[in-house]
Amino acid sequence: MKPLDILKDQKLKQLREQYPSLPEYAIKKPKYTDKTANGLTKCIIDYLILNGCQAERINTTGRVIDERKHVTNVVGITKVIGSMKYIPTTGTKGSADISATIKGRSVKIEVKIGKDRQSDHQKRYQEMIERAGGVYIIAKDFQGFYDWFKEFTSTV
Repeated sequence: MKPLDILKDQKLKQLREQYPSLPEYAIKKPKYTDKTANGLTKCIIDYLILNGCQAERINTTGRVIDERKHVTNVVGITKVIGSMKYIPTTGTKGSADISATIKGRSVKIEVKIGKDRQSDHQKRYQEMIERAGGVYIIAKDFQGFYDWFKEFTSTV
């Protein structure tokens, strides 16, 4: 059985346990894909949580503050004045996409799809994590992550 099918089965089992009074036809079948960065991130986080680990997505994009106001002049015309400004993140530059705890170990997971490569900030972040005794991996597809997880959990 393929790892994505295993994940779907685990999620479906969890949904059945969570909603025991729902008839089978009313439970939405889970859908997963590892073809996009968002899809792979969701696969990994759900798989980790379903297997007794802690996992969360890390957002380091900063945020936008809307300072615009709608005003109406004396003629009755409404205008928008002001601007939107971007505030950079206060998080660590290069942080991994997923932070997890697996069998008591700190694990950082960077998701890379296709030709996507680590930035210099991400490489420095990886060095910091590994120097501190944490585990840092790069996930390119769910099969690769699944194989790593099975091996990692059998040795820890």
